[in-house]
Amino acid sequence: MDHMHSARRALPLAIAAALWATAAAPALAQGQAATPADEENQLLGAIKVTAQKREEQLQDVPISITVVSDQLLQDMGARDIKDLQIVVPGLTVTSTSNEALTTARIRGVGTVGDNTGLESSVGVVIDGVYRARNGVGFGDLGELERIEVLKGPQGTVFGKNTSAGIINVVTKKPGFDTEIAAELTAGNYGTLGASAAFNSPISDTSAFRLYATKRQRDGYLDVVTGGGPRSSSEDVDQDFYSFRGQLLLQPNEDLEVNVALDYTSRDERCCAGVTIFRGPAAGIVDALAGGEGVSPTADPFNRVAYSNRDTRQDIVDRGVSVQMDWTTPWFDNAVLTSISAVRDWRTINGSDLDYSTADIWHRNFGPEEASDGFETFSQELRLTGSTDRTDWMVGLYFADEDLVRHTQTVLGSAYEPYLSIALLNNIAGAFPAGVVNTANAATFLSEASGRPFGTTFVGEASDDRFDQNARSIALFTNNTFHLTDSFDLTAGFRYTREDKEVDSRFGSQGGNAGCAGALADPSTAAAALAARGVPSAALGAVVPTVIGFMCLPWSNPPHIGRETNQERDESEWSGTLKAAYRWNDNLMFYGSAARGYKAGGFNLDRVQSADGTTSGAAGVLPVTDTSFPAEFVNSYELGTKTTWMNGNLLLNGAVFYQDYSGFQLNSFLGTTFVVRSVPEVTSKGAEAEMLWQTPVDGLLLQAGVTYADTRYGPDLLPDADLFLLPNSRVSFAPYWSSSASLNYEWEFAGNLLGRFNIGAKHSSDYNTGSDLDPEKEQSSFTVVNARIGLGNRDQTWMVELWAQNLTDEEYIQVGFDAPLQSGSWNAFLAPPRTYGATLRLAF
Repeated sequence: MDHMHSARRALPLAIAAALWATAAAPALAQGQAATPADEENQLLGAIKVTAQKREEQLQDVPISITVVSDQLLQDMGARDIKDLQIVVPGLTVTSTSNEALTTARIRGVGTVGDNTGLESSVGVVIDGVYRARNGVGFGDLGELERIEVLKGPQGTVFGKNTSAGIINVVTKKPGFDTEIAAELTAGNYGTLGASAAFNSPISDTSAFRLYATKRQRDGYLDVVTGGGPRSSSEDVDQDFYSFRGQLLLQPNEDLEVNVALDYTSRDERCCAGVTIFRGPAAGIVDALAGGEGVSPTADPFNRVAYSNRDTRQDIVDRGVSVQMDWTTPWFDNAVLTSISAVRDWRTINGSDLDYSTADIWHRNFGPEEASDGFETFSQELRLTGSTDRTDWMVGLYFADEDLVRHTQTVLGSAYEPYLSIALLNNIAGAFPAGVVNTANAATFLSEASGRPFGTTFVGEASDDRFDQNARSIALFTNNTFHLTDSFDLTAGFRYTREDKEVDSRFGSQGGNAGCAGALADPSTAAAALAARGVPSAALGAVVPTVIGFMCLPWSNPPHIGRETNQERDESEWSGTLKAAYRWNDNLMFYGSAARGYKAGGFNLDRVQSADGTTSGAAGVLPVTDTSFPAEFVNSYELGTKTTWMNGNLLLNGAVFYQDYSGFQLNSFLGTTFVVRSVPEVTSKGAEAEMLWQTPVDGLLLQAGVTYADTRYGPDLLPDADLFLLPNSRVSFAPYWSSSASLNYEWEFAGNLLGRFNIGAKHSSDYNTGSDLDPEKEQSSFTVVNARIGLGNRDQTWMVELWAQNLTDEEYIQVGFDAPLQSGSWNAFLAPPRTYGATLRLAF
């Protein structure tokens, strides 16, 4: 409680500091004399962005936005959106049981959970093409021009609506100079990587650019495999290759066409979990494994995992896009932009569901067993123009997305004895010692079902398929009215229609005979309990509990053979209103209000409850309607952007308040995933960023800080496991998040060039679990990256030494309940320290 009060007291201080510092900047700037370095380097004040779908200077855009240049990304060793978080305060990116399940959060808000039925709150856009989910956008981004991180809803500008923000990735385009570049990297953990790029003109009106990379690395985790059948003794390794090709056509000065295609393939093992709390169930797992089934002590950063089943992941991502920009003869040479794209993404993932060497339960690797795939067609049309007093844009967006999800649960030979022992021990613990007979506990469920031991639960218990189609069409407009030379008013509106349909098929090849027996004759379970000494007065309460555990979703026969069809459609308005006042050339104030929207959908999982509804208590009746409603946000922001020292120092700040309704929460409750629509989530705080090209020749500083108080409202949810949520901070929502980097470049010895970079990201404590169990808390931590390079002045070659997580900071990405193992918790770890050397060549 004291922490909460102190945090609330800190908020107005942070707000005041952010606004005072940025407002004071121009005044300080007026006291600075221009230096020769200032006159030669006017780069920072002229940084260009396309956050409003037109090229503008960063300091003229009334949006809270972080821009990361290609050089800074290279210096920080950032190759994917997960690496990006070290240079963007307020951005958190995590992965769970495989790299396809990657989630980005801005200001503490993002999609919670691993269910592909939920769209992303933070969108990823690469070269104007929206990626279906954050995990679909995860991978080597290749050659980049810049990355823009826009905070808050952006539906009136970008084709796809998002409720929390956009990560806008802009890659290098073909040019009319011949360029050849190559990179070779080697490091610890057996890291090897290579990339090559080639750019060449074809004629005066056409050019092409090619990029290819191959990277591999040994695993960050050692794996104890027990009796197998897993053979790999490492996990969280890397093995992928990627290719991108682009063709630029400029037949005349009014028309430009860029055709791009890309292909990425990953064949890796990811991700085993490690024990962070060892509970009483661990002893049962050890006994059934015939030795150490899980870690004997909770020592996660020993980086040893226990897994007898394979965690292989095979991910393929490919696509083609065509962007056309035509300067029309209409409306004072308005520009018509068309972006057409076809994308195909799929992932196949084997999984050891018990995270142990006991053969309890798992998912086999295979496209029909455990896979997700998206096939998406999107078309965006925009017409953009300007007059003396108006910058206007109107657009149309269409997307047709097919999602196919296969999910399987296989029960191993240890499932029946494990569940029998664990359940009977829990029952016995509710009575005085000695009342319940726990001898030969492994046979308890065979007794309760009336079946021979070893036949109650074994084999493929669930084999489900979900086929979802989602069509989205939107009309949007964003217009800036220059009411005076100093005052601008921007109004944006969006109308979206979403139509979704899912066909679900639930099957099984066995593995649920025990539940079938218990449902057919509950008196058998009652007799088994009575024979074990459970008092007759308690049987009325204990029997349903036993049947509930015998009929968990994957082993519940009423699901078998079900085929359901669900449809939902939504039509929603969203929009934004911004006012910006430029006090002088160095100072701009702005305020904005926006309504954002993220579509509802379906929980693509087996769902059951006591009454057959999604809000019902725990039970065994299948739920047919697994839909959840849309998510909305009302967002408000006040900010200032300042430029000083003749454009060599940018200092920006903002305060924000975001009120979410219908927040989509996907939570793993130890046995299954549920999707809840949380009535209220609020995020309020302040942020400030600095970019300074110092008077010291070659020294550049970049820093930022975000304070965000992001928490649930007071409403209780129907799930007992989520009782901690009301009025608590949302998971992955630190109060404080800050980043800083220093880049220094100098010339020496006539023709040599040195480069040095060091950057750090600090986060205060936060919880990593959607149910906010205290065992999943991550304390504050700081990650430091560093790089030093030596090359020649024209940069035709450079050798670099680098380290990621230089101080070997130990922290977890996500904590989770060890499945079916009450009292035990596992975690997916963040990477350890890595280091190596890179050679770069350019011609």
